[in-house]
Amino acid sequence: MEFAELIKTPRVDNVVLHRPFMPRVEGTLCLTGHHLILSSRQDSNEELWLLHSNIDSIEKRFVGSLGTVIVKCKDLRIIQLDIPGMEECLNIASSIEALSTLDSVTLMYPFFYRPMFEVIEDGWNTFLPEQSFKQIESSTDEWRLSYVNKDFSVCPSYPPVLAVPKSIDDETIRKVAIFRHAGRFPVLSYYHKKNGMVMMRSGQPLTGSNGRRCKEDEKLINATLRAGKRGYIIDTRSINVAQQAKARGGGFEVEAHYPQWRRIHKTIERSNILQESLIKLVEACNDQSHNMDRWLSKLEASNWLTNIKEILTTACLAAQCIDREGASVLVHGTEGTDSTLQVTSLAQIILDPTSRTIRGFESLVEREWLQAGHPFQQRCSQSAYSNSKPKWEAPVFLLFLDCVWQILRQFPCSFQFNEHFLILLFEHAYASQFGTFLGNNAFERRKLKLPQKTVSLWSWVNRPQDTERFLNPLFEANSLVIWPSVSPQSLLLWEGVFLRWNRSSKCLDEAYEEMIHIIEHNKELQSKIHTFGGKEQGYRKDIIVSPLTLDSA
Repeated sequence: MEFAELIKTPRVDNVVLHRPFMPRVEGTLCLTGHHLILSSRQDSNEELWLLHSNIDSIEKRFVGSLGTVIVKCKDLRIIQLDIPGMEECLNIASSIEALSTLDSVTLMYPFFYRPMFEVIEDGWNTFLPEQSFKQIESSTDEWRLSYVNKDFSVCPSYPPVLAVPKSIDDETIRKVAIFRHAGRFPVLSYYHKKNGMVMMRSGQPLTGSNGRRCKEDEKLINATLRAGKRGYIIDTRSINVAQQAKARGGGFEVEAHYPQWRRIHKTIERSNILQESLIKLVEACNDQSHNMDRWLSKLEASNWLTNIKEILTTACLAAQCIDREGASVLVHGTEGTDSTLQVTSLAQIILDPTSRTIRGFESLVEREWLQAGHPFQQRCSQSAYSNSKPKWEAPVFLLFLDCVWQILRQFPCSFQFNEHFLILLFEHAYASQFGTFLGNNAFERRKLKLPQKTVSLWSWVNRPQDTERFLNPLFEANSLVIWPSVSPQSLLLWEGVFLRWNRSSKCLDEAYEEMIHIIEHNKELQSKIHTFGGKEQGYRKDIIVSPLTLDSA
């Protein structure tokens, strides 16, 4: 298919662009296969470049011969284009709708993007499973890498290389995979060096209404327990939902078959509920009534902060079991690709200081989200403004990033990265020039040949000149476990995402710049004190105190 077939009117002059808190811009609107571009007539440097894949929905309005297209974006931005001429306006709107809803992944911009920067480090090879496992291998010999899924035949949503207990052979793993939802057998998610406890993740066991049993499954998860120790199974579904799953062939671990494990149910809402929550929250944030009761009522009705609280509470429970109870943990819900990953990744943020660095966090996203099979293509195909009925869409990854921001806000000195880094990941998960978040799992990414045909987001972020903008000026390495508060009073609306297009950030930006200036000035003073202290020590060594000598009479 040629993009030209979808572009009815490639160029329109005298178009006026309206954006929140920015002056109106009059200029020329151009449509390409992947971008909506508006160039100012007055200022050659004033341009808008908007990826069609970032457009969630559009609305058309007409007053006489003047048409208006309102573009609502997946990053929650809303822009308005005033287009002279009804036919031109209808053509532009029709073209945008067609170009923003392309069915084929290979027609998306990452397959056409050619970077203007030199790729120093190939992000596709930066966080390979073998490299991550080396850190575990240096602390314990109880785990091994299995290539049982090298052709994706055991579990299509798992990567080809997985960490499993050394005492469990590949044939046993194949039998366990048959017993777990979509073949997602228990695998190592995190090894706690402090006490040797582990966190695993999987899909639900397929016990069914007849209480089916799998001794190989019992053997696998029991292999992670120390002598005399119990483990915890954290099920991210309510007991009622887990019971209902048995009628559909799913279920949960029966105590009689897993006597060394205690099962705990913590309710995290499923994807369709979360999508509704996001839609209601964004609607509340865009409400211009300025009525306090209405705002608070809408915020509460969205249940967004309630969802944040439940996810963080469950992650804290998992971390507490590992660090304070000295017990290993298995986390799963139904599929093991959504709430399970939220819990395992947030527990690592709490427990592991490495995950609170830029590269450590990238590794976490790669390991616990991309390689672990979170279906980004399905979950992020629509945002809060789409007019079509949600099918698979859900802000699962955005909720995870929001939870990380909540912890970052409570521990502002314990993270190497800043809020802008989290917002960047949110934006690129929904629309990007990079191939990192395309596809739903490693199998699909291999079929699409993404490492060969697209550029990784990490290739750009990890360039020193680009990393600098994501550094937290308050960061001081903290090797301790951090325990966030999950009380309602401690959780706030993430203004940097949900209100950034609704109010000017000028005052906050100025305050941030002033804070950086103060920090830099403080560093200069400390450096001078250090230098002066060194010189003072040198002076002291040079001074020779001689005893008084009295001449004899």
